[in-house]
Amino acid sequence: MKLLELKAGQGKVDVEVTVKSKAEPRVMNKYGKELKVANAVVQDESGEMKLSLWNDDVDKVNAGDKIKITNGYVSEFNGEKQLTSGKFGKLEVVGASSPSVSDSAEDDSSFKKPKKEKADKKTKKEEEKEKAEDEEFEADAF
Repeated sequence: MKLLELKAGQGKVDVEVTVKSKAEPRVMNKYGKELKVANAVVQDESGEMKLSLWNDDVDKVNAGDKIKITNGYVSEFNGEKQLTSGKFGKLEVVGASSPSVSDSAEDDSSFKKPKKEKADKKTKKEEEKEKAEDEEFEADAF
């Protein structure tokens, strides 16, 4: 299926799309339950459409990801079609966006080692300072 072919009220939607953008998530209360929701824009070769992300899907998806929606649903809000995985559908990330430099630095052990060495050196400096203070205290006591 292509986004351009989808109609409002259509169910059983199976589509693979790329996430173009994702808005900041917000929290709402419905029927006494706290729900997390974020809007996104997805695209394929036929066009683009809004995507509503709910609860766990909000944190699962990022801009640039390629996602697959199985058994999704198309609704209409303010005259615009919106795609969602819905209550009975499934959303899965099939191609993650490239990690940012800071993400890759955190995952790369070569970046962690210098930080650890600095921490070890700092600890050694602190130990030396404490030892010197102890020796000074003992010298003053006698």
